[in-house]
Amino acid sequence: MATLSRTNDTSLALVTGASSGIGRAFAKRLGEAGYDLVITGRRQERLEELAGSLPNVAVTPVVADLATEEGVATIAAICAEEPLTALINNAGVAHYMPFTELPADKANELLHVKVVAPTMLARAAVPGMVARGKGTIVNISGMLAFSGPAPLTTLPLRRAVYTATLAHLVALSQTLHEELKSQGVRVQVVCPGVVATEFHERQGLDLSAVPRMLPDDVVTASLRGLELGEVVCAPGVEKANLLADVSKAELAAFGSQSPQLALRYRPA
Repeated sequence: MATLSRTNDTSLALVTGASSGIGRAFAKRLGEAGYDLVITGRRQERLEELAGSLPNVAVTPVVADLATEEGVATIAAICAEEPLTALINNAGVAHYMPFTELPADKANELLHVKVVAPTMLARAAVPGMVARGKGTIVNISGMLAFSGPAPLTTLPLRRAVYTATLAHLVALSQTLHEELKSQGVRVQVVCPGVVATEFHERQGLDLSAVPRMLPDDVVTASLRGLELGEVVCAPGVEKANLLADVSKAELAAFGSQSPQLALRYRPA
């Protein structure tokens, strides 16, 4: 495990996918606020450059590929052994492809980075947070998590596996929040729309004409959302009641179930 240097004993955050985009913006903001940092990603030179830009806090770069079991285990060990104040599960992978064209190895990588890694890192970090009576976990998802019912004509570029991983993060965060809120641990899922990062460029998508949110704005929304007590933070959604309505509809469906077969499924 990487040897961590510390400048204080109170604030330590681990940020995955910190070499660019939202992860880098989160690391910069937390570092400037006085957090010591563990920053992870696959590009060592990017991590070292970021560490050098934050001279007033201790920053430990850790190169790890969360698409692999070894990478997840490496970062999970840090989450379990270090007194994390905050865990930011931001890492992503640009395998945004139609289901029938998505190679099995790329599907496996996508599921590891967006499902296995955030789940297992939270699992490693939570016992320590509970023991200390405080902690924050932020999972970066996206508004596509809510797009499942949309017809193809509305969202022709939506991709099933990628969208499903985002939906997992929403359900995980909401349920984990309920489990941990009485023990001093906050859980939030952040669901931005299109953000100006390298993700789309790596997919060969030209979205230069599409309005995009800045990574710094996503971080601002997340931090303010934590102050407001939001579990689901949607940086670009003006009417917060829309998200509340989604949750109410889901709970209404869940609560209306019965052990009896619904009439529509019974023989005529």
